[in-house]
Amino acid sequence: MHPPELRVRARQQHLAGSTVAEVARRLRLPYATVRGWCKHQVEPGRSVSELRCFRCRPEVRNQTDPSAYLYLLGLYLGDGHLVTSARVPVLRIACSSRWPGLIEACDTSMRQVLVAKVQRAQQPGCVSVQSSGKHWPCLLPQHGPGKKHERPIILAGWQRDIVATHPGDFLRGLFHSDGCRFANRVTVRGKVYVYPRYLFVNESADIMGLCQWSLDLLGVTWRMNRRNSLSVARRDAVATLDRHVGPKS
Repeated sequence: MHPPELRVRARQQHLAGSTVAEVARRLRLPYATVRGWCKHQVEPGRSVSELRCFRCRPEVRNQTDPSAYLYLLGLYLGDGHLVTSARVPVLRIACSSRWPGLIEACDTSMRQVLVAKVQRAQQPGCVSVQSSGKHWPCLLPQHGPGKKHERPIILAGWQRDIVATHPGDFLRGLFHSDGCRFANRVTVRGKVYVYPRYLFVNESADIMGLCQWSLDLLGVTWRMNRRNSLSVARRDAVATLDRHVGPKS
């Protein structure tokens, strides 16, 4: 009898796109055994998404990539929307068509965090990356009616614990949604200086506070250049964000 944790790992890998043969070879298990597990992935009374929800299934917590979750959380707080009025909740994140790498990264993070099936809907100027799953509300408790900047956005204790351990991944999601890295030009006494700079813009004071807190965790110096805009311009601070965030692609 194989342990339940091994079955979960096999199902997760299959849901993420691996073939039955690849999973069997990787876990050193008989093909027929893995095929049986993957063919009947949904246990009675449970949805596919529940098998991968690390909030509902303690045995998969250590198998969920925290960097993928935090990146997705940052994208959601910036450009995401969770529709809970439908029969099955739908997570949608709007990604600019100018950044195909961002679209791919968003798609990948959704697959890694919860489900295998992700769809893309082309809209004017952007692509809506979306996925249906009953357990998205478990993983994104910040959802609610109305615009994010018009209601409180507070991380749950378990979310703060993950961010405190991996603040760079969370910042990557925030900056890739509502931020940018660009070359700033300054003219001093007729001489032009060019240096890299990061900006993060968000109307929500709570989300801005989360960005500030995460930057503090990394030791990154920042300043508010406007009411809704945060700037990172010091050379050492920019270098740190380059290691953890980097420009959109």
